[in-house]
Amino acid sequence: MINNINVALIGNPNTGKTSVFNALTGLNQKVGNYPGITVEKKIGFSPLNKLTKARILDLPGTYSLNASSMDESLVVELLLNKNDPDYPDVAVVITDVENLKRNLLLFSQIKDLEIPTILVVNMSDQISRSGIKIDVKKLKEKLNTEVILVSTRKNSGLSDLKKALADYRMLSIKPFLDTKIIDKEYFESLQLAFPNQSLYKLWLVITQDINFTKLDRQKVSDSSAFRSLPKSQLKNLQQRETIHRYKLINQILKETYKKKLEEATDLRSRLDNILIHKFWGYVIFFFILLIVFQSIFEWSSLPMDFIDNSFNKIGEWARENMPRGILNDLITEGIIPGLGGIIIFIPQIAFLFLFISFLEETGYMSRVVFLMDRGLRKYGLSGKSVVPLISGTACAIPAIMATRNIENWKDRLITILVVPFTTCSARLPVYMILISLVIPDNKILGINYQGLSLMGLYLVGFFMAIASALILNRLLKTSYKSYFVVEMPNYKLPLLKNILITVWEKTRTFITEAGKIILAISILLWFMASFGPGQNFLNADSIIIEKFSEEPMTDIELDREISTYRLENSYIGLLGKSIEPLITPLGYDWKIGIALISSFAAREVFIGTLATIYSVGSDDQETIKNRMAGELKRDGTKLFNLATGISLMLFYAFAMQCMSTLAIVKKETNSWKWPIIQLLSMTVIAYLAALISFQLLK
Repeated sequence: MINNINVALIGNPNTGKTSVFNALTGLNQKVGNYPGITVEKKIGFSPLNKLTKARILDLPGTYSLNASSMDESLVVELLLNKNDPDYPDVAVVITDVENLKRNLLLFSQIKDLEIPTILVVNMSDQISRSGIKIDVKKLKEKLNTEVILVSTRKNSGLSDLKKALADYRMLSIKPFLDTKIIDKEYFESLQLAFPNQSLYKLWLVITQDINFTKLDRQKVSDSSAFRSLPKSQLKNLQQRETIHRYKLINQILKETYKKKLEEATDLRSRLDNILIHKFWGYVIFFFILLIVFQSIFEWSSLPMDFIDNSFNKIGEWARENMPRGILNDLITEGIIPGLGGIIIFIPQIAFLFLFISFLEETGYMSRVVFLMDRGLRKYGLSGKSVVPLISGTACAIPAIMATRNIENWKDRLITILVVPFTTCSARLPVYMILISLVIPDNKILGINYQGLSLMGLYLVGFFMAIASALILNRLLKTSYKSYFVVEMPNYKLPLLKNILITVWEKTRTFITEAGKIILAISILLWFMASFGPGQNFLNADSIIIEKFSEEPMTDIELDREISTYRLENSYIGLLGKSIEPLITPLGYDWKIGIALISSFAAREVFIGTLATIYSVGSDDQETIKNRMAGELKRDGTKLFNLATGISLMLFYAFAMQCMSTLAIVKKETNSWKWPIIQLLSMTVIAYLAALISFQLLK
């Protein structure tokens, strides 16, 4: 029988925790959310030996158990709650070989929770290069635990880690620090009041904002057996605790850890002088963005054409080989075009995540965060707001979750409200198809117009976020002053395995989540487009034949007129016609109107919706791009011209168009007030931008 154990990976940010997680679990991992909250939860599985399997939980990065953010509070709550199904049998604290002293603070606190704890010294391949010497044997003795050197780059130490995890019951749970040393009188009275409880756990319950254990925080504070302290004194005791811990850590490292002093002019310093320069830093970042968006267009064209043609052939094969009837129509006119309209964009989405992951792995993204902090302060955003704004290029939902590490409520609220302006990957399919339709595939000085347009849309979204933040900063008043601290990790060559796993996980999540929505909407749209009320829909054939009886028309032209008339009088056509007066000034027809409404569920549904609508009743085996390119207005001109294309792109650049994001905003702000304000204001901005651009360009 296989024995399953819970393993918690814990560590400071930028210690390589994700690399260790990926090395242990590979693709055998899943991403979800913690129950009841929106913080990302990564769980992986790893066989340790024939009898033991580890369920590994990758916890959010934290500097200590004195939580100052919601992510850190989550770690504390889990480690204090033995009834939680994720409560670890063994904790693995990941440390960076070059920042061991600071990392050991967190290790010492977890050790005091009497949880079996393993210390992993990561990036051990840098030991000799950095002039570091570690006496591992003595370090084990001093810390009273297992210490393992690991290098995920060289794949070393992982087998030792697995063995230590399998034998976790052999680990000592003796505390690192005698808690009473912080304040003998106070902690002795606390122990008298609760003799059967761990003293350090009691201390954390008193000082942290938690509300889940059998030991009620209020009962602890109100107990008459010991004196209750005001917050200022508790803070002083926390500081005293940290000092005592560092005294012990310094003594241990003095005997076990040696590091040569580095020259100030090392490679890292020289690179930082350029990459975070107050002028050249922005120039370099701009050109990196330009390269990214150029590459997305250049590299993805071949796989996109392959996917497009493949779905075209699948639809043709299904139409010819399946029995005629409703099921044939549903599959060939609803499901296949709808799914094809989103799967075609897998290459661009994968390349976007590839570049983002590469920049994060090298350590460059932390420099971007630091660089942007200078400019964001004047607009009312915290330096920590940069992380959500940048991660919003993948998806607004985890980006809004990432605001949990912003302590100041005003900064956090402003960041939550403006993050959806950042161009997410769900907008990418809309941008890609529209750019390819209305922007010429020409180059100037080797720079592709289409790639330049894509970068422009990302910048437009970012600058709108900044402008909105400035307005909100003036409207929301507070006297609280926030400070920005970010760690600059060492530059390193990215691990290909980490990049590929990130691309796989993010792309798979995007496709599966979008696929569910699109499949459901495609079926609904097909039904609404294939059926309709009244005689106009039922008698479409006879009405059109009579109408064009005196005009010379081929059978193909006549069938097309019948299909168009039937579609206009279907349920979906009547719905589209009802909103057409509102969207006509933007350059849109009723079909685009239907796509706008359906894409409120998710922006990427826009393309799938048009693919479904244009396929209903049509025997043409054209790609979605060709169908859109051939769509005409009543006056015979192209529907998707430059004016309409720019109008649509600006609408999607500024509109919310995402039900899930609104739900997350409601959950994070604990009110419907802010998501409603956000939805209405973004819709008004999007409508006005689309209206002005179309009227100017038409």
